[in-house]
Amino acid sequence: MAKCNLIFIHGLQSSSQGDKATLLRGLYPEILTPDFSGNLEARLAQLDRIIADRRDWIIIGSSLGGLMATLTACQHPERIKKLVLLAPALVWPDFVENPPAPVNVPVVIYHGEGDTVVPIEIARTLAQKVFTNLEFHAVEDDHGLYKTAHALDWASTIEGLGGWVEGLHGL
Repeated sequence: MAKCNLIFIHGLQSSSQGDKATLLRGLYPEILTPDFSGNLEARLAQLDRIIADRRDWIIIGSSLGGLMATLTACQHPERIKKLVLLAPALVWPDFVENPPAPVNVPVVIYHGEGDTVVPIEIARTLAQKVFTNLEFHAVEDDHGLYKTAHALDWASTIEGLGGWVEGLHGL
């Protein structure tokens, strides 16, 4: 079996021990769930070191982790197979003022209609500017997306990649 190229990037106030990371490890034991620290640039450097040697990554990013996944996909689209973003923090001032050029990486976004941290309409508008292959889902949830993460059919969300999910489990 090939090495797993699935990684979860937590948000600013979370860690590899957070609810979403724990949930995803239960579903996909091979998933990488590293801890990130420091400012955005330091976190991006940490992520780059982790994914630099492989391609075809599926990155699941939550909040600031969603922004990190976005910036990484825009800088290195050849490394990315798909992004799954959960309430991505696309409202980061530098990103809003200078959004990257559009990229044609498959992206699925889940964003809570009740999100008071990252306003959904601003995030949707920015996502539509940056991603040319975007599937955006407004859901009845808040920024944490706890209900959504636990109700989501993760296999279908990650699927669309042939038998890749089955390969994850070594079947």
